[in-house]
Amino acid sequence: MFVRWGVTLLALAVAVNAAAVPPRPQVLLVGNSSLDTELFGDTLDALRVMQNEYFESWIGTWPTAIDWTAAVMGTQVAGALYSLSEGFEALRTSHIYEFSMSENLISLYFTQLVSFYFGQDALSLRAQAYDDMLWVVLGWLDAIKFAKDHSKAHFEAGPSQRPAQGWYGTTWFPAFAHRARIFWHLASVGWDTKLCGGGMNWNPRLMPYKNAITNELYISASTAMYLHFPGDDNSSPFIAKGEEPELALNTNWPPHDPKYRIAALDGHRWLQSSNMTNRQGLYVDGFHISGYKPGDDNSGKKCDERDEMVYTYNQGVLLTGLRHLYTITGEPKYLEEGQQLIRSTIRATGWNIESNLPFENPATAKSFPPWHGLGRAGVLEDACDASGTCSQDAQTFKGIWMHHFTTFCIPLVERLATMTPGVHTRHVNSHIASCKEYEAWLRHNVNAARNTKDRDGKFGMWWTAGLLRDVTAFDLNVVTDVPKPDGATDYRNEGVPNTHLWVLTPTVSSSEDRKQRPMTRKRDALVSDVNDRGRGRTVETQSGGLALLRALWEISRLP
Repeated sequence: MFVRWGVTLLALAVAVNAAAVPPRPQVLLVGNSSLDTELFGDTLDALRVMQNEYFESWIGTWPTAIDWTAAVMGTQVAGALYSLSEGFEALRTSHIYEFSMSENLISLYFTQLVSFYFGQDALSLRAQAYDDMLWVVLGWLDAIKFAKDHSKAHFEAGPSQRPAQGWYGTTWFPAFAHRARIFWHLASVGWDTKLCGGGMNWNPRLMPYKNAITNELYISASTAMYLHFPGDDNSSPFIAKGEEPELALNTNWPPHDPKYRIAALDGHRWLQSSNMTNRQGLYVDGFHISGYKPGDDNSGKKCDERDEMVYTYNQGVLLTGLRHLYTITGEPKYLEEGQQLIRSTIRATGWNIESNLPFENPATAKSFPPWHGLGRAGVLEDACDASGTCSQDAQTFKGIWMHHFTTFCIPLVERLATMTPGVHTRHVNSHIASCKEYEAWLRHNVNAARNTKDRDGKFGMWWTAGLLRDVTAFDLNVVTDVPKPDGATDYRNEGVPNTHLWVLTPTVSSSEDRKQRPMTRKRDALVSDVNDRGRGRTVETQSGGLALLRALWEISRLP
């Protein structure tokens, strides 16, 4: 039965039409752990839908994505391939599938990732904000890490009938590494010590704004460069006026360069001292510098005007950097910091980690579940979800959180040579035990998100709707906007305000500087499926569903 089901599932994963799905075994016991084969199948299916429905091989990209969200899509594919490679290996030991079938499927999606290397608009991205550049770095380093791990697991050791020269995917390391290196150095120009004592600036074409996401990306990308960058001897000819001279002059870019380690540690120290978390322990969006005047010497001015807006992805990207900082330094404080951030995020969804239940039971509630900061009824949300007014940016956020959460919680197999095995083992066991505590919350979110899928298997944006539609008579179409905290500007969904606080040359008078100018957002008419409102189901919402399923798959496999 297992062999027959495994063959059917693999055939399903590469088929365009997945109308008939055979019954799936629920849980398979393997050694001391269990494999949720239904969950694995759902993860495969989410990837299949994302690639079949949204990716175009002939142009090498997801045409409906924008430059930075496409970079995130590439990262999600690389992450999914890592989980598929390990998952197939676990299932192979239980005789559920044949190696050649899974390898064909993995190669299919990896070649699409290679196609995206050529389809990515790298020239356009070089002129965008610093955070846009850093998404590129993370994506290609994740692709390198997957290919290295897959090659090591399946092609560099084992049965003699397998070739010993390594997996073909590793031949793309020079290309992937070169792009990651170029974009890290272009983005690193955003690090500034004249204002606020340090920190990454968000966008060189706007007023200085030192926000959480750009600084978290800088930390995570720098640690990834230190650990996973394989070196680069390619002298890029595409050096524009004003770009860092060493990009053109230096042709020796070795792996494990200490400058990446230093950059990550400096970035983390600054972020920790920046006062960028609120009373819930969540990262707010960032800091403006009041009194900044373009063209003047603004040295020494401080980050003193905090934007209180909270987004899900600001609680996630740092997790990759913290995981890597532990590997680099061997100091468990980085793991502890990450665990605290995860717990703060989960509590802000309205979930009691101790009881593994929502604070309010939606099945018995007399009114719509209240907002807790990043969700309600125990389901992760961004503030725009309930009203169906999320921008393309925001549609990507929850998937980003799940991806970096998964990176943080995957078992710590790497160990520094200077770290004693006994100490490392204690850290690993404590880390796994903490991550395992989140499984019930993840399963709660997966059950909600599964209910948002349409007939084509496409995930909706507002996962909470999938939970509430079956347990409440409340009309989900009339949910009002989540009230923003005082001092919050939702520029990711409503646009950057045209004021002196944000833009270099605003077109409004100085008397209007402090007023946020909200965009007028058209509300859709009442619909039968609330996830059809606004932008509806997109490649970004599909990547969120994929990342959520993958997170639960990885956590469910922890011993």
